[in-house]
Amino acid sequence: MRRLRLVGDAAQAGDEGNGSAPLVGYLVLVPEGTDPADLFAKDVTLPEIRPVAYTNPPPVRQTEDGVVRIHPERRVAELDGRELDLTYLEFGLLAHLVLQPDQVHSREQLMAGIWGYEHFGDGRTVDVHIARLRRKLGRDHRHRIVTVRRVGYKYLPSRRP
Repeated sequence: MRRLRLVGDAAQAGDEGNGSAPLVGYLVLVPEGTDPADLFAKDVTLPEIRPVAYTNPPPVRQTEDGVVRIHPERRVAELDGRELDLTYLEFGLLAHLVLQPDQVHSREQLMAGIWGYEHFGDGRTVDVHIARLRRKLGRDHRHRIVTVRRVGYKYLPSRRP
């Protein structure tokens, strides 16, 4: 019977010359409902994974009240003329909401659109990022991102608290 050992482990005394190479294990993550054996079967077409690429970034966009400006090509958001210090995902989330004002976005839509994949979980990841984004918008503008209970979020450019 072969034993598992770390690759690169020095051979143990009495192990030399047994003629077997060390076993190497791989962790493979597959979508729910996929049979992992299908991934290694011959004559099976595997799904193609393609990164999303934007060839022509849209021009600078701002809300109808001019409070928030989005610079997609520079991945910068401005609030009242000052640049916000946003993470990659926070910028994507804010830009997605601001560029489609008054439209309700489910947590699943936001995960697929910004994170780039469907989320297997409870949607709390989006909630946490929204909370951080509201903090960065500050007391005067945090109310612009509205929670639609049991659905998701929307951006209201001219909403007053």
